[in-house]
Amino acid sequence: MLEIKPLTSELTADYLDFFDHRAFSDHNPNGPCYCTSPNMEDADIRQMVSEFGSDVKGIIRRYAVNLLAEGKIHGYLAYDDGISVGWCNAGDMDSYCNTDFIPAYFRQNACGKTMSVVCFAIDPGYRGKGVARALLERVIADARDGGFAAVEGYTRVQKDGGFEDYSGPVRLYEKAGFAEFARIEGRVGMRKELQGVDGIRAEASGEPVTR
Repeated sequence: MLEIKPLTSELTADYLDFFDHRAFSDHNPNGPCYCTSPNMEDADIRQMVSEFGSDVKGIIRRYAVNLLAEGKIHGYLAYDDGISVGWCNAGDMDSYCNTDFIPAYFRQNACGKTMSVVCFAIDPGYRGKGVARALLERVIADARDGGFAAVEGYTRVQKDGGFEDYSGPVRLYEKAGFAEFARIEGRVGMRKELQGVDGIRAEASGEPVTR
């Protein structure tokens, strides 16, 4: 049975173990990765890339360790029998500074305090088994409990019309009750408004609350 846990400093070893050994064990072209970029300033990303040599994974891992120690990576780990098998990078929209993951248009058209879902990584052996859905449902539940007005995801459309697996397909969000609110520059913004939370879009007027 899957267990979903919010990332804390106590889970650092599990996080690194997941990205060390399972996240891209099928040689997925999105790897090597430790999900650092969403939480980094552009200048820091350029510095990290400038250090790439023969050990790209090792450099990214070192940056991840530092970000984890500083509490700058936010999200949830999925476990099966105590082993980390999935990851979702999700947090307050304001905690993300990288515009490549949350374009300016989406930020400017938020409808209140927003929880942003920017990335998924699932153990190849667990893909198609509901891990991403379980992670997303936990994000929604915690966002509702935390007083967020909405949860958003930002899928990336490929040239063939498909979606980058790490951003999650539209159907994943639709099954969780999200609706498309914008499509721009190859990105599809999916939003789930959380009822009963101050600051959500007023149903009567249809006007968004200023963030």
